[in-house]
Amino acid sequence: MGTLATIQVVTHHSNAEAALDRAFGWFHEIEARCTRFNPASELMLLTARTGIPVPASDILYEAVRFALMVAEETGGAFDPTVGHRMEARGYNREHRTGQSVVSAITADDDVSFGDVRLDPRNRTITLLRPLILDLGAVAKGLAVDAAARELQPFRDFAIDAGGDVYMGGVSPNGKPWTVGIRHPRRDRELIDTLSISNHAVCTSGDYERQDHILDPRAGTSARSVASATVVADSAMLADALATAVFVLGPEAGLELLNRMGLNGLIITPELARFETPGLRHAA
Repeated sequence: MGTLATIQVVTHHSNAEAALDRAFGWFHEIEARCTRFNPASELMLLTARTGIPVPASDILYEAVRFALMVAEETGGAFDPTVGHRMEARGYNREHRTGQSVVSAITADDDVSFGDVRLDPRNRTITLLRPLILDLGAVAKGLAVDAAARELQPFRDFAIDAGGDVYMGGVSPNGKPWTVGIRHPRRDRELIDTLSISNHAVCTSGDYERQDHILDPRAGTSARSVASATVVADSAMLADALATAVFVLGPEAGLELLNRMGLNGLIITPELARFETPGLRHAA
């Protein structure tokens, strides 16, 4: 997933080590199934079978189902069918080997989430047109949520997967966890902090490259936001909506969060701040 995952459990219970192994195992399993950077992944094998209902594992089916749901909810501001366009922009490098991965699929620029069909009864996925799914904005959150379920018996824990975090219970000092939000323009500085318990916090930002988040509706880079942070019960929801809010911009992004009953913080390139009314009481 191109990131380092760390987990902290506030316990001395003898079963913690086994639970930690299972928690980390979810990251490897979900990446193996949902990455577009491995031609042998379940996702890329699906991509090679256009027009055919393909039986999917529970992991891949849930990731695609959730991605399509968010795409529908956001009017296409979030769209998992952008894989080919991301690849064309140079986002095709496998993070562990550094090698470029070029798929054999040629997708039209006008493909969208409407070109994907799910059959919930048979658990199949059908791609109606040649396209490449990019599940990066849901797969990492899915892994964080799966890891959190493994750690629920210990109540107090923290998971950090490259800025996608889930904080369970309280920190070692007995108080809610403090989550820092990276300053989008000042290296190694925070622009804000949040007090979090039993919630996920995910941020999409233009820190590294300002063209890496694509507006699927226009086919151009989203540039009206520098950083979008979302607080939600699940990391998969927070991760996907952080991407959607980044694309939508401050006003429409806030409207989406308020409509869904979620909280977040949006920073523009000029460092103007937009936040939901309940952000400081989100957890």
